[in-house]
Amino acid sequence: MGGNITAEALDRDERRIGVYICHCGLNIADTVDVEAVANYAGTLNSVAVARDYRFMCSDPGQDLIKNDIKELNLNRVVVASCSPRMHEPTFRKACEAASLNPYLFEMANIREDCSWVHDDREVATQKAKALVRAAVARVYYNDPLEIKEIPFNPDTLVVGGGIAGIQAALEIADSEHKVYLVERDPSIGGHMIQLDKTFPTLDCSQCILTPKMAAVGAHPYIELLSYSEVEEVSGFVGAFKVKVRKKARYVDEDKCTGCGLCQEKCPWTADSEYDVGLSKRKAIYTPFAQAIPNVPVIDRDSCAYFLKGKCRACEKFCETGAIDFEQVDQFIELEVGAIILATGYDAFDPSTISQYGYGIYDNVITGLQFERLSAATGPTGGEIRLKDGRKPESVAIIHCVGSRDQNYHEYCSRVCCMYGLKVAHIVKDKTNADVYEMYIDMRCFGEGYEEFYKRVSEEGVNFIRGKVAKVTDKAVSEEEEGKLVVICEDTLLGSIIRVPVDMVVLCIALEARSDAEEVARKFIISRRADGFFLERHVKLDPVATPSDGVLIAGCCQGPKDIPDTVVQASAAAARVLAMISKGRVTLEASVSHVNEDLCIGCGRCEELCEFHAPKVGIYEKPMPVSRVNEALCKGCGACAVACPTGAISIKHFKPEQILAMVDALAET
Repeated sequence: MGGNITAEALDRDERRIGVYICHCGLNIADTVDVEAVANYAGTLNSVAVARDYRFMCSDPGQDLIKNDIKELNLNRVVVASCSPRMHEPTFRKACEAASLNPYLFEMANIREDCSWVHDDREVATQKAKALVRAAVARVYYNDPLEIKEIPFNPDTLVVGGGIAGIQAALEIADSEHKVYLVERDPSIGGHMIQLDKTFPTLDCSQCILTPKMAAVGAHPYIELLSYSEVEEVSGFVGAFKVKVRKKARYVDEDKCTGCGLCQEKCPWTADSEYDVGLSKRKAIYTPFAQAIPNVPVIDRDSCAYFLKGKCRACEKFCETGAIDFEQVDQFIELEVGAIILATGYDAFDPSTISQYGYGIYDNVITGLQFERLSAATGPTGGEIRLKDGRKPESVAIIHCVGSRDQNYHEYCSRVCCMYGLKVAHIVKDKTNADVYEMYIDMRCFGEGYEEFYKRVSEEGVNFIRGKVAKVTDKAVSEEEEGKLVVICEDTLLGSIIRVPVDMVVLCIALEARSDAEEVARKFIISRRADGFFLERHVKLDPVATPSDGVLIAGCCQGPKDIPDTVVQASAAAARVLAMISKGRVTLEASVSHVNEDLCIGCGRCEELCEFHAPKVGIYEKPMPVSRVNEALCKGCGACAVACPTGAISIKHFKPEQILAMVDALAET
């Protein structure tokens, strides 16, 4: 076993292995003597040919493999190059094109595992030889595996009705394929509908978004399930089963005309979520005038009937009889082929940073609250006002509140600099107040963003580079009386300064939703350390997740602006449409396999599997045994490790394959 295949093994079945060592430009060749590794590979037992080439992943490199398979009658292939995650599919396809089963291919990573982690050329070369020797030893025991395909259900579920979910749903529905759009709030629109203007072009946010919202509401291929939540998800790519809870609105959507009389007559109020607590809404309410669907919902937590058993004023005045206090939650079963998660983000709560005074001083507000103040549909009709109704004469804008801070979130939220600049422009435009931007760094990375920064600079905004230490109302001079005082460092002056202002706007971070862990568990996907959903590959596969058929788009994957959100949503929709167009799903062949003669039906595999692939039941055997749903299995091996009888193994990762690699690496 190991690098030197025994004569007895050769007698059983002749192997003809081709080995190809990639220079990867200078990524590998700069540290590893590639020619020496290729010459060494040629001496290994069962190796029929060993070559080195500058770029094996290029078309000429792949053609080299294809031609050798045909002309030299190769039945195994090893490529030593970069990460298998990046190019294993490339080389498998090359083998398949030459009529060689793709699972008779093996890859050795001599870039990330070798050249990138060593400076000593001799050490790196010897390690590369060992990695190639191990790959040759392993590929000897590889078996051809059957690649299976299953039909793909063309219906799609989109979870989340913000701009990402709306864009993805419309892209798919416009190709005349059914989309179920599930939104947990009474209306679609997400955070974007709360904004006044969008940077850098200062387009009206609602003017951009409401036509898309209306298109969703009227689209014949979109079934909108607002005020609903996904309860359960089962199945696999191409054949998901989803249970959705459609929460009781206590209003009959078919009877309601959206006249608003019920809201007008309701005597009970609560803080408006849409206006971020700056105004009140009724206990029966429509979130905003352009809501889709334009049907109110009764908030049980503020409705006198549900709290005290009396009132029902809305019911008395509703001419169509749409109010229904007996309405209950409904459960809807859906069958879909793919799922797009576009669940968005939460705004950071700045009250946890007590030194900034949010929740302590009336005129310390968040950027989202400022959006509602400046919006024509907001509580002040678009007038920038202090709590006492005066126009501010001076405003401070504090950047990176909750972002780039080891105590809260280390990451940059990407939009804060730009919306801080937008706030500055709106304040200057509407009030001509003095504006102070307190920033760490200005990060204006998008199209037209740097130009917008320059424009705001020329409007007379004062930029102070430094971290804010505190916001206080304690005056130390006559100038500071009746003002909020921002105490901050000015790194350009090299001193601590005090800036008296009337209003403070906090550029708060975007953070993962509070229910992100629950959603991740429900859809069997992973999260990053910062709480956002983890993509399969940040560069090469940014919309996919480890669970096939479950895609992510928008800020649930990480902070991003509206253009990037729309692009990612369109990418997720394109991925779904590609699967719909193909009409079938190719399953990974490297999955768990149960030897039913050894299985005792203990259920340990079923308990451990994150993907719910093994199930214990009575099949043809008289006693319960486990069977694996290959469409769900990801080949992680957790079940095989835990199986007490050794009944489970992983195809393509047989013990003899792994032990052959270990023996080869142990050789000196």
